[in-house]
Amino acid sequence: MPEQNFFMTRNERFHFCIKYFDEQYPIAETELIYDNPYELLVSVILSAQCTDKRVNMTTPAIFQKYPTIQKLSEATFAELFPYIKSISYPNNKTKHLIGMANKVMNDFGGKIPMTVNELMQLQGVGRKTANVITSVIDRQPNMAVDTHVFRVAARIGLTVNAKTPLATEKQLLQFIPTELVHKAHHWLILHGRYICVARNPKCNECGLKPVCKYYNKIVKVNK
Repeated sequence: MPEQNFFMTRNERFHFCIKYFDEQYPIAETELIYDNPYELLVSVILSAQCTDKRVNMTTPAIFQKYPTIQKLSEATFAELFPYIKSISYPNNKTKHLIGMANKVMNDFGGKIPMTVNELMQLQGVGRKTANVITSVIDRQPNMAVDTHVFRVAARIGLTVNAKTPLATEKQLLQFIPTELVHKAHHWLILHGRYICVARNPKCNECGLKPVCKYYNKIVKVNK
């Protein structure tokens, strides 16, 4: 790839990144452990500002005690809280899970809804969580933007002056082929989690250096 990466079009940059990610992460999926939409929804709610590793350590006991959305809806705060106390923001998340379960039972017949707008009616579910559920379970072309996606997309130059997660989501969806959106979400997360970390990104290990604006404008110049 030529050094004149600043003269690339965004289409060219996206094409390079998609090819790289497809080779680097051919099987890209969530690292949360789940067996059904109910378990994924609980896990994603718990994962807010918490590591997937910690969530995966916590959920087996929850799912053993509350194997269905109906069982969870019958839980009291005092009963559920001990299972969640090791997770960040346990008070709020305990309330969110019980509220979510009751809403699903009362308004959706006990079935996890599968549209972004419906999911966002549930307690503890924002746009990012709704996008995760619909893209992972149903492969809908919805781009969930967490801190990793937001950071990595901006550093590489896939987004330009995107100040909010929604702005990032809209820009990414303009350039990523619809059939790859559900995978691209995981590509960016995995890259941000293991290579393009928040502090001291591992640029020497990254195959995106030729097209990365951060590397070419900051790292390379300061070498």
